[in-house]
Amino acid sequence: MNKVLILGANGSIARHAIERFLNDTDVELTLYLRNAGRLEKMDGSRVRVVEGDVLDKETLKHAMEGQDVVYANLDGDLERMARTIVETMNETGVMRLIFISSMGIYGEVPGQMYSPILDPYRKSAEIIEASDLTYTIIRPGWFTNKNEVEYNTHKGEPSKGGKFPAKALPTSS
Repeated sequence: MNKVLILGANGSIARHAIERFLNDTDVELTLYLRNAGRLEKMDGSRVRVVEGDVLDKETLKHAMEGQDVVYANLDGDLERMARTIVETMNETGVMRLIFISSMGIYGEVPGQMYSPILDPYRKSAEIIEASDLTYTIIRPGWFTNKNEVEYNTHKGEPSKGGKFPAKALPTSS
């Protein structure tokens, strides 16, 4: 993995991922967000900033070309965003996606009923799963800055927790 496109680059978890990538790897980052002025200035030799909306397919396509991995940490119309991301990845030939979603989208939380508030997360996951992409859907219950891990990453198994340390986001695989 040499080039990573981070969608929603100003999000709190994305900022942790950016820090980790810059400190622990030699990966080149493309940071994609609606308002580039919200980002702190970063090392220009490894960071490119693109201002745009994920639903703006042409701008997204321009940012995505030549990337090895797309990391999406988004909020909003997740179903439309997932569809646009998958379509654009297919058009550009980028095949690896890491998508932040939510715990509970598969009914994996013992004793909890599925909630309609999870519909956007579930529907976006369905779009990704129906694609030909190589993907990882991360389904945390909440993020913590503590050095603790308590989560289950396998679809179809009951959840064993929900804490996902923000600083433990994967940097390569």
